[in-house]
Amino acid sequence: MVLGKVKSLTISFDCLNDSNVPVYSSGDTVSGRVSLEVTGEIRVKSLKIHARGHAKVRWTESRNAGSNTAYTQNYTEEVEYFNHKDILIGHERDDDNSEEGLHTIHSGRHEYAFSFELPQTPLATSFEGRHGSVRYWVKAELHRPWLLPVKLKKEFTVFEHIDINTPSLLSPQAGTKEKTLCCWFCTSGPISLSAKIERKGYTPGESIQIFAEIENCSSRMVVPKAAIYQTQAFYAKGKMKEVKQLVANLRGESLSSGKTETWNGKQLKIPPVSPSILDCSIIRVEYSLMVYVDIPGAMDLFLNLPLVIGTIPLHPFGSRTSSVSSQCSMNMNWLGLTLPERPEEL
Repeated sequence: MVLGKVKSLTISFDCLNDSNVPVYSSGDTVSGRVSLEVTGEIRVKSLKIHARGHAKVRWTESRNAGSNTAYTQNYTEEVEYFNHKDILIGHERDDDNSEEGLHTIHSGRHEYAFSFELPQTPLATSFEGRHGSVRYWVKAELHRPWLLPVKLKKEFTVFEHIDINTPSLLSPQAGTKEKTLCCWFCTSGPISLSAKIERKGYTPGESIQIFAEIENCSSRMVVPKAAIYQTQAFYAKGKMKEVKQLVANLRGESLSSGKTETWNGKQLKIPPVSPSILDCSIIRVEYSLMVYVDIPGAMDLFLNLPLVIGTIPLHPFGSRTSSVSSQCSMNMNWLGLTLPERPEEL
C-alpha cells in the first residue's frame, strides 16, 4: 500500500469582530478549526491542540567578579495565564508505534473544530517589548506511527479592555513649574511653565489638546515642546529593566526674553500604540505626556502628566459594545494586523 502524505496543516479562528482578526478578552470562548489536507490515505495516532497564554521577560547583564573576571547574569521570569490541551482525533499515548487504535484519514481536506474558554480573571494584553512579551497561541500536533509529528502554532490577540469612561481617567491633569537660571554670580529671571490636559485616559487615534502657558523672563531664547513617551518596565528576580520610547512630539515657537506663549488646545495625536498594561506582575506599559521648555546650555524645565491608553474610547452616547468592536478594528495597527502562523522546528 502506498502511504499518503500530509499536504497542509492549518489553524483558523472564528473571529468576533469586523476586522477579521482573532481578538478576544477574558471570559471569551476561543473557537476555530484545524484543517488537514492529505493526498492519498494516511493513518493517524492523534491530532491534538495545545493552547497557552503567558507573559515572559528575559534580559542579560554583564557582571564583574574581580581579577579581570566577568560573567553574564540572566534574568528571566514567566507568568502563565492559562494552559489548555485537547485531543481532536485518537488517544493520549504517542510514545509507541503500535498499529493498534490508528485512525484512517482519506485523501482530501478535513476540518476538526476546537473550542475553549479563556479565564474570567484579568489577562494581560498581547504585547511585544524590548525584553519581554505577552503571547497567546494555539498549537496543533499531528502524530503518526514511525514519523516525526507535524506541528503548527498560530497566535491570537487578547485585549484586556481599559474603559476610559471612568472617573479616574476622565479627571483633568495639570501642573506648574518654575526655573531660575544662574550664570556665575548673575541670576536671570525665571522661566515658568503651566500645562493642563482635559483627562488622563485616551485611545489611539485621538488627539490630546494641550493648554499651556510658557513665560520666559530669562535672558536666553527657549523653545516650548511636548512629547508622549511609552515606558516599558520588566521585572525578574527582584530586578527591573526599563525602556523609554518616544511615541509622538511637537514643537512650539521659539520664545525670546520677556515673551510669553500660550497654547489654547494645541493638538498632539496619539499614533497606533499598545494599550497600557497595568495588571501584569512582570511587565508594565505606561504612558506620559511631557510638556517642557528646551533651554540651551541648561537642564530643561518639564512637567510630566500621566496618561493611560485604553481600548474603549470616550462615548458620550452609543453602546459600549459598538465602541469596543469599532475600537478593536481601528487599533489593530500596533499588532501588525497579521499574527504569525508558523510550523515548529522539529
